[in-house]
Amino acid sequence: MLALENLAAFARTLQRAGVPIDSARVALAAQAAVQVGVARKDDVRFALEAVLVSRPQDRAVFEAVFDAFFRAPSEASALSLAADVSPSDADPAELSAAQRRAQEALATPAVSQPLGPTSDAPDEDPLALRASAYARLRQADFKSLSAQDARHMQRLLRDVRLELPQVRGRRMAASGQGTRLDWARAMQWAARHDGELVSLPQLQRRKQALPLLILVDVSGSMALYARWLLAFLHQATRKVPRAVFAFGTQLSDLNAAFRQPDTDTMLESVNRTVRDYGSGTRLGEAVHALLTQHARQLVGRRTVVLLISDGLDTGEPEALEVSMRELRRRTRRVLWLNPLLRFAGYTPSARGPEVLSRCVDGMLPIHNLSSLEDLAHAVAQVVQH
Repeated sequence: MLALENLAAFARTLQRAGVPIDSARVALAAQAAVQVGVARKDDVRFALEAVLVSRPQDRAVFEAVFDAFFRAPSEASALSLAADVSPSDADPAELSAAQRRAQEALATPAVSQPLGPTSDAPDEDPLALRASAYARLRQADFKSLSAQDARHMQRLLRDVRLELPQVRGRRMAASGQGTRLDWARAMQWAARHDGELVSLPQLQRRKQALPLLILVDVSGSMALYARWLLAFLHQATRKVPRAVFAFGTQLSDLNAAFRQPDTDTMLESVNRTVRDYGSGTRLGEAVHALLTQHARQLVGRRTVVLLISDGLDTGEPEALEVSMRELRRRTRRVLWLNPLLRFAGYTPSARGPEVLSRCVDGMLPIHNLSSLEDLAHAVAQVVQH
């Protein structure tokens, strides 16, 4: 059986030769080797090439490294093979560029290093990204992430906090600087001091988090963004009163899924609940269904609505405007989180986006880690107006 250590060393050698490889490709290579078996060398060659090589110019490098690296079962390390194919054995002028890249990689001492910018070793902090890599990930669009970047992004999102502003509730609480005298407590204190009022206890209205109503577009153009934002909001809004719905061509209630403590379990539950994932968008009908079938989820004028969509609605603009104006009338603020705002020259000129722009209280970009980090501040500014 092909040893995993040998496969990892082979992948590192390819990486030193300039072939772009990350740990996700190495995992696929291991699965491919298990599927085809190691009885025939050509089967292993073709299986590894299919998952490790993504550019035509790297095929020759792969062939050269593979022939040298897996020449014999006893030759299991790049160090032992480097002496056999070192540049001193032949005239460098006669070697092709691919062969020179392969020989230089094989001649380089094989130190134990991770495949990619960070290591997945248990004793290493997974968030210890280099400053340049972290800055790149903060600005990277969710749609452009590689498999390894996606894993780093999942870890970084766990530390993003959505500190929403608090508002004064209806119930009162004891306070040293209140606006109302607490007569009940004042009488209790007076009874303990022979009828004398030593101090005047005060009351003030308790502060509480703003209730959130989250509407997530799961249509085809928003499918990838929806998955990232559902995962983010599941963790970031755990301590906030929230109601969560998805919409495409119909409305889906995600409140039961969001009660799951684990994010992966929540996403699996969403996959089972949402029947129109990757379909079209009929926001007007979805909002109408929300207003008529889930009116209790709208906590009066205190609720802040986070509408996550690109606005590319296929329904009737008149129905969309009527539903959105009614939603806005029955809530505190409606914020439109639109990934298309990542484009500097974007204007909501299509019918659906144009209607939404008139019916919301603010528009915010929501396409990368930086926009998620700025979301709480932006929400606070809009809510306080």
